[in-house]
Amino acid sequence: MSIRVGIGYDSHRFVPGDGVLLGGVTIPAPVRCTGHSDADAVAHAVTDAILGGAGLGDIGEMFPDTAAENKGRDSMAMLALAVARCAAAGWYPQQVDVTVICESPKIGPHRSAIRQRLAEVLRVNADATMVKGKTNEGMGWIGRGEGVAVIAVATLAEGPRS
Repeated sequence: MSIRVGIGYDSHRFVPGDGVLLGGVTIPAPVRCTGHSDADAVAHAVTDAILGGAGLGDIGEMFPDTAAENKGRDSMAMLALAVARCAAAGWYPQQVDVTVICESPKIGPHRSAIRQRLAEVLRVNADATMVKGKTNEGMGWIGRGEGVAVIAVATLAEGPRS
């Protein structure tokens, strides 16, 4: 069985709002992320990780921000389409490891819900997903509370789903 690893990264600025959408879960906060789609940085980073691991491009290629149909688009639905593209090429996500970097909101209380939502879309068990929250120790744009960054690593296997 062939195994590949992909890495994804995404970041979004905060604007005034009523919650930060991460991994399909809205975390209560006085801000939200802004972007062309629904600005779910976890979904975007995981999408890039699985597409990269399968050698199938990236999220910007599959869902360009210049396309009107992607305005406000559901990022978890985009992830599901990327999973389908990988499957069509014979690659299946086996696990993902996600690190969310922001000063707030705190990720820990929402970790289980995010893991479960990612697992549903990736079609893996929740124990094959990991989500961690880290701060930037007050440094830089993240440390000033201006936004969020996400790093994701995905492992994919070739062949029939195990």
